[in-house]
Amino acid sequence: MDAGTGHSPRRLFSSAANARGLSTLCLFWLAFANISAAQAWTQAWSDEFNGPANSAIDSANWTYDTGSLMVNNEVEYYCAPGSSTPPCVAGTPNAYIDGSGHLVIQAIKISSSVAPYSGSWTSARLKTINLQNFQYGRLESSMELPVGAGIWPAYWALGNNINSVNWPTSGEIDFMENVPASGGLGPTAIRSTIHGGNSSSSCYCGGNGIGAPYTFPSNDPNGTDVTTFHTYGGIWSPNMVQFYVDDPTKIFFVVTASDIPSGQTWDFNHPFFLLLNLAVGGTGSWPGPPDGNTPNPAVMTVDYVRWYKPLTVAGPTMTASPISLSGGAGSSTVSLSSTSGTGRVFLSCTTTAPNASCSIKSADALNPYTVDFSNTASGTAIVSVTTAAAAAAGSPKAKNSGIPKSGIAKSGRANWLLLANLLVFSGFVLATFVFVPDWNRGLRRGMGGSALMLALMMHPACGSGDSTSSGGGGGSGYTVTVNAFTVSSNGSPDSTLTIPVTMN
Repeated sequence: MDAGTGHSPRRLFSSAANARGLSTLCLFWLAFANISAAQAWTQAWSDEFNGPANSAIDSANWTYDTGSLMVNNEVEYYCAPGSSTPPCVAGTPNAYIDGSGHLVIQAIKISSSVAPYSGSWTSARLKTINLQNFQYGRLESSMELPVGAGIWPAYWALGNNINSVNWPTSGEIDFMENVPASGGLGPTAIRSTIHGGNSSSSCYCGGNGIGAPYTFPSNDPNGTDVTTFHTYGGIWSPNMVQFYVDDPTKIFFVVTASDIPSGQTWDFNHPFFLLLNLAVGGTGSWPGPPDGNTPNPAVMTVDYVRWYKPLTVAGPTMTASPISLSGGAGSSTVSLSSTSGTGRVFLSCTTTAPNASCSIKSADALNPYTVDFSNTASGTAIVSVTTAAAAAAGSPKAKNSGIPKSGIAKSGRANWLLLANLLVFSGFVLATFVFVPDWNRGLRRGMGGSALMLALMMHPACGSGDSTSSGGGGGSGYTVTVNAFTVSSNGSPDSTLTIPVTMN
């Protein structure tokens, strides 16, 4: 080939095309950075109770309470499998594997006494303490239950620290309890409850536990009462527990740290262990005593117990206008956006305004301290600030949520996004130098626009779920900090919004 007729390498793209391409890529990245996948779960542990009939219950998962526990005016005496300590009978265990993939817990009548702690029935109480520990996630069990006077089945959890701090300070989560209609439930309803508090005499526990009943719908495809298999569970996350029956997307009761009575603490941000038991009440108990129609044996059949961990979802993006305190009180609407299907977030607030408190409430039908993104991508909440003087004068009283303030700094997720954005932008610039060596005016304009979009994306109020609103509040420097905790929170807020506050 003649040197004069050789061809230079063909440029892959024109400068204008590169400018348009870079702008498109920046827009794509800006959109991608705000995508938050719908909530998903991965199974972390389970006991399916598979095995031959009368095979051993998995000792890596369960141990047993035994004897008369002297609680709640009950009559049962708990027996471990294989125990022959009277009134236990080794050949008739109160807990066993049935060979069809089930755990059976049976209460057996020994005598007709209804006196509390009489040991007139034997039963079983299984627990995972020191074997399997759980903190946050989705915990559920599928079971069919017996019904009758005195019968009290339960699937629940206690704090691992119970031996050091005692009940109820350890915390108790009752995913499911059932008692007869005389106790307010009957075969068509169950109750889910949390118990905690400073002591047994200063608590939200026992009859003062925070809970709600669930009544099976008349068209329930799984059956209209507890005698058929239903799944009972809870979605437990920092500062929030959500309870459900059969479908984890259909929550019927939500309780949060902001629902705890004044002077008490939220006792559920630490490890717990699970329990399964079938109690029998005596005189003065919640279910009342058994009678001649109480089934003997009364049989509780458990299909499985499972623990799921949430896959990480991003916190919502939050924006709000500054708050001006007029007459010592003021408020602002917080607008939140996320991906539909990411579930519920818990909201809390703190303020640096002197002698002031804050509160935040939404229109969530199940709990005013949460916003639900299960079926929508947007929500709102009202954050209010009230000074002590205004409160004393009769303004609506507000309070801090009791959740420790994490500071104004954004979480690690926001820092990760910032670093990722910088790396992507650097890659765009490098690619431009390699493939487009001749910088023309159109390319510079494209790069300038792309850089502007990336800069906007990197700004926390624009690009990520960890959003902040900055400003000096008219020179006062006071702020309200709003924190949002998703189901996948590790205990720190997933989103933080800082709102300037001016004192007039």
